[in-house]
Amino acid sequence: MSEHSASNGAGSNGVATAYARRADPAGAPIGGSPPTGAPVVADLAIIVVSTNEAHWLEACLSTVYAQAGRASLDVVVVDNESSDGTPDLVKSKFPQARMVPSANRGFGHGNNRGLETTNARYVLFLNPDTEILAGTFGELVEMLDERPEIGLAGVRQLTPDGELFPTIRRFPSASRALASERWPISPSWAGERVLDMGSYEREVECDWTSGSFMLARREALLSAGCMDERFFIYAEEPDLCLRMKRAGWSVRHLPDMTIIHHACKGGVRPRMIAQDAFARRQYAQKHFARLHRTLYLGAIGTRHVIRASIASIRGSDAAVHREAAQRAVKTLLGHAEPPFGEPPATAFPPPAARRLF
Repeated sequence: MSEHSASNGAGSNGVATAYARRADPAGAPIGGSPPTGAPVVADLAIIVVSTNEAHWLEACLSTVYAQAGRASLDVVVVDNESSDGTPDLVKSKFPQARMVPSANRGFGHGNNRGLETTNARYVLFLNPDTEILAGTFGELVEMLDERPEIGLAGVRQLTPDGELFPTIRRFPSASRALASERWPISPSWAGERVLDMGSYEREVECDWTSGSFMLARREALLSAGCMDERFFIYAEEPDLCLRMKRAGWSVRHLPDMTIIHHACKGGVRPRMIAQDAFARRQYAQKHFARLHRTLYLGAIGTRHVIRASIASIRGSDAAVHREAAQRAVKTLLGHAEPPFGEPPATAFPPPAARRLF
């Protein structure tokens, strides 16, 4: 544990006992002394995993605190071996936040390392490249307190240009892998993304929601399990939401908060396209029967073969599109190594196998 984490009151068992400062509706913190005796249980723990994301963190954390409302927050920044000064930035500009060092072993691993240091009633897994635009965490917490059936929720997300970003998703399936979002109609069996933009203006049940903002009830995480660390990145969100639904919880889209997500920043990256294919293969192996798994992976492979075959008609980026599709197909067939190395043997490795460094 880092010196900064210790100075913020993390106990010997790694669970935060820091004073969770409560904010007024305008977001201004109300001072006071830490209580003595039993550890303070915050309303909401916010876990932000940063892998050289210092350039996004200042805007992200500033808006987090500004939109606290009446919720008490325990903000945790998990530093995935960053080399861009992330710890110094957080310590100097957000001393009320806690730093948790972690080896860079993926999105789920980092979030789990942050999660195991918290004791809040709710946990928000939040991307560092986000900004809270409207709504308060106090309002969300109060609403969830009145809706005990909701285990996990997502909110409205906008691109930096102000366009609605589709985050309501359907579970992966063979038919959805074959279908195209360019069809004039979009039945529920075709395509994973819900593109009816009117759905984002009201509360709706969804299969799963984007991992850039996942607000979970602690009891739901305890009953469904935390993130599966075998998924380095991608597919951990539908996996977690599927397990929550199987445990009896509801997954909802809530329009009560709006955030900006600086998504799709890097263009086409062959390694990440191959990782998406690998994560889909992992998901299929975990959740699909043999026939469905064969059909699903065949559909994913066919989609990438088509993309590789038409890459030549693209402009200057034809080569990178072709490489991405070819790497994805090789990964699906098991003819290429996993893009980020072999996954751990179990979903949540024992402590001896997940030491920080």
